[in-house]
Amino acid sequence: MLVRDAEEPASDDSALEVLMVRRNLQSDFVGGAYVFPGGAVDPLDGGRDAEALSQGRSDVEASILLGVESGGLAYWVAALRETFEEAGLLLAERPDGPPLLAGDAEEEARFVAARALVNKGARRFLDVCRDERLQLLVGDVHYFAHWITPRGPSRRYDTRFFVAAAPPGQLAAHDAGETIADTWISPRRALEGHRKGEFEVIFPTVRNLQAISRFATSAELLEAAERASHSVPTIEPRVIADGNGVRILLPGDQGYDDAPANDADVPIGGGHDFNDAIRAVSLAANSEDGSTRGGAAAPRSS
Repeated sequence: MLVRDAEEPASDDSALEVLMVRRNLQSDFVGGAYVFPGGAVDPLDGGRDAEALSQGRSDVEASILLGVESGGLAYWVAALRETFEEAGLLLAERPDGPPLLAGDAEEEARFVAARALVNKGARRFLDVCRDERLQLLVGDVHYFAHWITPRGPSRRYDTRFFVAAAPPGQLAAHDAGETIADTWISPRRALEGHRKGEFEVIFPTVRNLQAISRFATSAELLEAAERASHSVPTIEPRVIADGNGVRILLPGDQGYDDAPANDADVPIGGGHDFNDAIRAVSLAANSEDGSTRGGAAAPRSS
């Protein structure tokens, strides 16, 4: 989640904006939804090169935050790589150099070409950083949330969310492939647009938008995120079936502890039916008061 402050605060004095990109309409998983830039960690995102090119956080420190034995820094590098690929923004700097991508036409053209090669897998992101003498600003990127999708569907996602200030002077631009639009938007406006059916977001995105919408400015959010980054809980919803259809429970919801951890037999659907279920659950989660009222429910899929 890249955040910044709008030039003109909203009527409630909130200035916070977050960058969101729209998934390709042909995507198998909820095509057309707005998400935060991101993707899978690649083996090439880690190793000695990653640590040599990262500023402000070591692999040991990153791994401790994530609760993994080693290789944690690769998650930060992947987040910055995906942000570069999908949104054209690069959280990096040349030590003692001018701000990156802030008006130098020759430099911008060079990075546009490098971005295309990284997107195609023809050039390694860390090699671009090394050749450009860059240091990745991983110390300014704060671990924020950890979501694991419910058991049952054959495809599951184990996703770490991060938050950072948008790099000053750089302009976002979607990649016109995996993403087809980009927008800076107030978290509250995004949630309101979703409730009206004008701005599609999915369940974990709803929850993260609700979390950051409590802050009026990016500075307040980032300060709180840095303090909380050492104690990020893992959220793994549980799916149960009842007489009304399918219900998703979160830790803390009534009945969560009694629900089986492995609900592989719950028929929450597949393909487009599964996407419809996700959309219904997301709308249920985005109630006016921001609560699931004991779990988010969706009609049973066939």
